[in-house]
Amino acid sequence: MRNLLVLALFLVLTAGCVAQKGSTMTDPNAPSNKYVYKLKNVFPVAGRQGVTCDGKYIYVSGSKALYKYDMEGKLVAQNDEPFEGYPKKVNHIGDIDVYNGELYISAENFMDGVGKDIQIAVHDADTLKLKRSFQFEPKSGQEEVAGITVDPRNKTVWMCSWVGGESGAYLYEYDLNGKYLRKVHLQPVPQYVQGVFWVDGDLFVTADDGIADDNDPDHIYRVKISNTSNSAPVVLEKTMDEAIKHGEIEGLGIDPTNGDLLVLMNRGARIVLGMPKGYYPGYDKEISEVYRYSMTPVQAAK
Repeated sequence: MRNLLVLALFLVLTAGCVAQKGSTMTDPNAPSNKYVYKLKNVFPVAGRQGVTCDGKYIYVSGSKALYKYDMEGKLVAQNDEPFEGYPKKVNHIGDIDVYNGELYISAENFMDGVGKDIQIAVHDADTLKLKRSFQFEPKSGQEEVAGITVDPRNKTVWMCSWVGGESGAYLYEYDLNGKYLRKVHLQPVPQYVQGVFWVDGDLFVTADDGIADDNDPDHIYRVKISNTSNSAPVVLEKTMDEAIKHGEIEGLGIDPTNGDLLVLMNRGARIVLGMPKGYYPGYDKEISEVYRYSMTPVQAAK
């Protein structure tokens, strides 16, 4: 009996060694990120919601304004009345994207965590003025819109929802003419999704899942989208350790001239149900900044 126990222990230990070397088992602690990130700089902006770039200009959205910066971070234009011409009343802009000379805007009527009259609004990138807008599909179950991005490969638009529950468990796809196509179930579901951006076939989403009061960082997740499945695995792509002060992550985009990642971060304000409610000690205003990172594929970085 004792010899059998010794043999069994030997087999277990041998299996453990093989598992460590073996190629068929998954290490739960293995990194999931597709890229390695290096912070290049941080620059202040006026808007607190979204950021995108066409290689000539950097566009930033505030809750009720649009801003246009040159590539050195100098403000060159702004629209303080972006809702002029909207078919339904809105009061909030989320994350944005730029495609073929047009800004795609996620817009809604938002108050205390509830969004209504969600719209895909398209603005001219030169003038920042509205060109056209599309209403969302209520049957989708989407109850809020936090961000929007264009998939240039499939010529579609994706929207995300900050609201939890069923609404925040999905990403929502439309064609460029505003026709609703489908929703994709996130598995697992990130908490408090703030922005979305298409990156080489994947969708990157930002999540305000850190607790600012505890100085916990927010995160960026990578969503593996498939044209043949309405569910999508979600993996951790980046922890925002470099934040000057942990606060609220918002939108994101890519600089097409060099592949740099741009992430908008807010600090200083206390956020309750998506609304600023006072300030943290040492702040008398909220500060919005864009963090610029170089992105190197993990395999190339080794």
